[in-house]
Amino acid sequence: MYKRRNKMKKRTKIYISIAVILVLVAGSAYVYRKQLAVMAFDLFLSKRVESSLQKSYQPLESMDNTPTKPAEPVVYLNKPFSVLLLGTDQRKDEPARSDTLIYAVARPKDSKVLLISIPRDTYTEIIGKGKKDKITHAYAFGGQQMSKDTVEAFLGHNVDYYATINFQGLKDAVNALGGVKLPIEKDIVNKGFDHEKFTVKANKPIYSGEEALNYVRYREDSDFNRTKRQQVFLNAVANQMLGLDQISKIPELLDIMGNNFQTDMQPKFIIDLAKQVLTGSEAQISSYTIMGEGIRINGVYYDEANPEDVEKAKELIDNWQNPDTPSDQLMQPDDKA
Repeated sequence: MYKRRNKMKKRTKIYISIAVILVLVAGSAYVYRKQLAVMAFDLFLSKRVESSLQKSYQPLESMDNTPTKPAEPVVYLNKPFSVLLLGTDQRKDEPARSDTLIYAVARPKDSKVLLISIPRDTYTEIIGKGKKDKITHAYAFGGQQMSKDTVEAFLGHNVDYYATINFQGLKDAVNALGGVKLPIEKDIVNKGFDHEKFTVKANKPIYSGEEALNYVRYREDSDFNRTKRQQVFLNAVANQMLGLDQISKIPELLDIMGNNFQTDMQPKFIIDLAKQVLTGSEAQISSYTIMGEGIRINGVYYDEANPEDVEKAKELIDNWQNPDTPSDQLMQPDDKA
């Protein structure tokens, strides 16, 4: 009887020890889940992802077909850098246009991003074309390079990198992610006689890639509201992709993007940046849209950007791109100029 009790006590101690170890392991896995995810990424996915990203790596060339920057990557992981985000919506038998133009300033060290949106109909000088036109036409005239040159002239700031995403590819990516959450409180109905017909129902818990794409495409209200929806959509997709349970889907997502994604950020730079974002604090995104007044020239509609808004955008970029600006002193879009 005494021996049996001793055995039971020993078993109880063993069970308790195992339980304590399991709790500690589980607790450590939770506390360090981001680091574990990065380790898993390095072990199983890193090489494949780098190979896939290499297909999307397309450095820009100047008018004389020479690279506009050296091939080796520039390390910006500890200081701010800028990216011109171009969202294209090319359909059959139509030239590609940049429906979305966003000047982004990333501060990896602070896990903060500033998005400056420029409405597609903004009337400005198209650099390399020698005339003023809608800023979206810069892409149709001269692709990423002309868009980059035009945005740099418009905002008075250099662009370190560009990234172009075709919304058609993003539609399939959203489906692969299982949909996306969107704040749609009222049915969106595109019913103009010369527009594609569709309806996006309000208050759904999740939206498919087709619904999300229609949310972005809807154009029967102001260009500024459309620009805001694009910001919301890109933010929602980014949040969905940053979920730890989506890491295993990275290769599939890259395959889907394929030719729908182009950038002059080198693969290793993107991977290192992604791991830094994953292991850092939750990213905070601040958005600002340059507003304007509608004008007509020879019967064509344009947006004349408000000078005050352009100046505010420049001030924001100055403040965010300065590596000496403390995180708590970063200007916010709603700050008074």
